[in-house]
Amino acid sequence: MLSDGEAKELLSFLTLEMRADVKGQATGYILGLTGNRDGCRYLQTKPDFLKALVTLTRDPSIAIVKDCYHALINLSADETLHQPLVKETHLLDILFQNLLDPEYMFADRICTILSNLSRHERTCRDVFSALQEQKIGLDKVVEIFCTEGFNKKASLHYLGPLLSNLTQLPEARQFILDKDRCVIQRLLPYTQYEESTTRRGGVVGTLRNCCFAYTHHEWLLSDAVDILPYLLLPLAGPEELSEEENEGLPVDLQYLPEDKKREDDPDIRKMLLETLMLLTATKVGRQIVKNKNVYPIMREFHKWEKDPHVISACEKLVQVLIGDEPEAGMENLMEVEIPKDVEEKLKELDTKEQEQMEKDKQESEKQSHISYTDLTD
Repeated sequence: MLSDGEAKELLSFLTLEMRADVKGQATGYILGLTGNRDGCRYLQTKPDFLKALVTLTRDPSIAIVKDCYHALINLSADETLHQPLVKETHLLDILFQNLLDPEYMFADRICTILSNLSRHERTCRDVFSALQEQKIGLDKVVEIFCTEGFNKKASLHYLGPLLSNLTQLPEARQFILDKDRCVIQRLLPYTQYEESTTRRGGVVGTLRNCCFAYTHHEWLLSDAVDILPYLLLPLAGPEELSEEENEGLPVDLQYLPEDKKREDDPDIRKMLLETLMLLTATKVGRQIVKNKNVYPIMREFHKWEKDPHVISACEKLVQVLIGDEPEAGMENLMEVEIPKDVEEKLKELDTKEQEQMEKDKQESEKQSHISYTDLTD
């Protein structure tokens, strides 16, 4: 890494007033540092460099601004940099101001940084607070997300994961589930948004998080929201069901065409199943889901699915759909007090499952590795 003298000299090049060629070499060097973990951890101890990168996102040179955003994407991918980025700089203020500009050409990079920063609860709260303090609010983020072509120079797909991350907070879920705002109804169609897996996954993650608020289950499943078809359609295939099975399904699920395709991303399929599972945690939710004849869709899906983790999630849901009702006092599965030994066993099983999923993911990434910087070019 740099000596103190070298670091001081490099920092002197990272100013708006510096010549563009010198400044460009300096930002290029910093970008290179952020490409590996050691470089990121070094910059964690150098808040002046972080401040300089944020300042240079206002540089007149597009190439320099691009390097700065690439570096900030790489830095924000490292959780240990989250607090220095939000506490030592004015990063969030600048990101939100530029996000609101429909002409801003780096808006997609902004969405990626915000999505990275909001992954973990502590900094997620900082992101949510910055939204409130700047009087932007979650309603504006949803409005931008749902306005096709808001920014002609950016897709803004990564606003989906940002919304999903923000809804790990009860305050954000409360906003999305406000019956007078019709926010969740605006998001539902994006469960089938063909142009972007990122946008679809972000919305499904948002819906899943919102379904942890079990007091809203009956409303979510009612005609006022009608969430069930939006969760089931991506899981339904072209298989021919009996007339009796079709008639019991929601209208949108009946007599699907022969070319009907299922969601192709296994992570999204798993989240959809987990969302359905959450909706069956309450007695009223189970009754509605069972009455809507969900089982035949799940039966055919189980035959088709190949991913072991998705199959496991499907089997858990099927057990609820075909099983007996819990005994008195245990109707709400989210309020049931689990014995400590059973809870420990469940945690152990869940940890093993997560470790296996992470192992499978790492193996997959080894086979088809693309650097994060390449993805954002």
